[in-house]
Amino acid sequence: MVMFKKIKTFALAFSEADKVYSSGEKVAGRVTVEVTEVTRVTSVKILACGVAKVLWIKGPQQCKQEMEYLRFEDVLALEDHPVDSDGSVILRPGNTYEYKFGFELPQGPLGTTFKGKYGCVDYWVKAFLDRPSFPTQEIKNHFEVMDQIDVNTPDLMSPVSAKKEKRVSCMFIPDGHVSVSARIDRKGFCEGDDICINADFENTCSRIVVPKAAIIAKHTYLANGQTKVFTQKLSCVRGNHIVSGMSETWRGKTLRVKKIKPSILGCNILRVEYFLQIYVSVPGSKKIILELPLVIGSKSSGIGSRSSSMASQASSEMSWVDLNIPDAPEAPPCYLDIVPEDHRLESPTTPLLDELDNSFDSPIYMYAPEFKFMPPPTYTEVRLPGFSRLKYSHRLGDTPARGCNSGVSSLSLISV
Repeated sequence: MVMFKKIKTFALAFSEADKVYSSGEKVAGRVTVEVTEVTRVTSVKILACGVAKVLWIKGPQQCKQEMEYLRFEDVLALEDHPVDSDGSVILRPGNTYEYKFGFELPQGPLGTTFKGKYGCVDYWVKAFLDRPSFPTQEIKNHFEVMDQIDVNTPDLMSPVSAKKEKRVSCMFIPDGHVSVSARIDRKGFCEGDDICINADFENTCSRIVVPKAAIIAKHTYLANGQTKVFTQKLSCVRGNHIVSGMSETWRGKTLRVKKIKPSILGCNILRVEYFLQIYVSVPGSKKIILELPLVIGSKSSGIGSRSSSMASQASSEMSWVDLNIPDAPEAPPCYLDIVPEDHRLESPTTPLLDELDNSFDSPIYMYAPEFKFMPPPTYTEVRLPGFSRLKYSHRLGDTPARGCNSGVSSLSLISV
């Protein structure tokens, strides 16, 4: 029975564990080894790789492609430690042995660390521990790389605009059109920046349409002459409904760039692109879509807070530009000053809801209550020649006669 000598500790760590590296920078670290008994180590090697991989299955065919950004190999040595003629060393228990390593990333564009649905860009360092008569042990650790994209270049600071119109029909009968035009002041942004959207929407069809805007991520994978595209909506904003014959205008409507990976544009097998999609949803018809290209960079543009404040200020100015509201509105006149005394009512003609009797079984309806007006005049009799008497009566509950408070007055002549 062969007993394998156990390695107590075999670890790989970077000098700056949380650092995001860029092209030309140095990656440094150490490999730590501890043993439980005297052990001969033939060699400790490292392999550093940066690879873009694409893989998906299409029927019986496997579409697979790789692109290498980095490859570095080295044999590590212990400092101030005796080495045998064959290059091996003796490690003893109770001691911690550190093998230091370091290498520089290549100059030029590197793919940003990325993991998608059908591919990835990955950077890692793997360490190998060789011992006589034992299988090689290995350990792997990943590090992150970001390709520096400066969004303050003239090309990325230039404005982008587009316009589109669609004619709508119903059963082959023309039903007007819907148009949209949009513009942004630049196409380069970083995480946390606000995209200020200026757009005009017009609706002359008979349907109610809704304008919206969204940041769209587009991942394109290439392998064996085949292409695979994956799109994802990251964040969105919407406007008000636009009825027939109306229009809507956006001036400085903001959409914030959330935490997303920078654009990957220099890889031949994998691309990560972003778009600002402005579209109008038309019921019973296809959407009208405008796509304005975006480039998400790594160097801050410094426009996040400034864009937000400018948009807020512009929105405030547009909201009050056509309104002439006095600083202190004049108080309305008093009711007692404009209503004659003979037209005033001592109680309202319509009761409040909380004054209703809760004993009704039917739903609550507004109704006129009985008011206590002045009593009608008493009956009088007048003697006239040829008639026995004249009778004057006043009946409550009917529409009041002119000059009377309430009811109907009548005269009755009773013959002899």
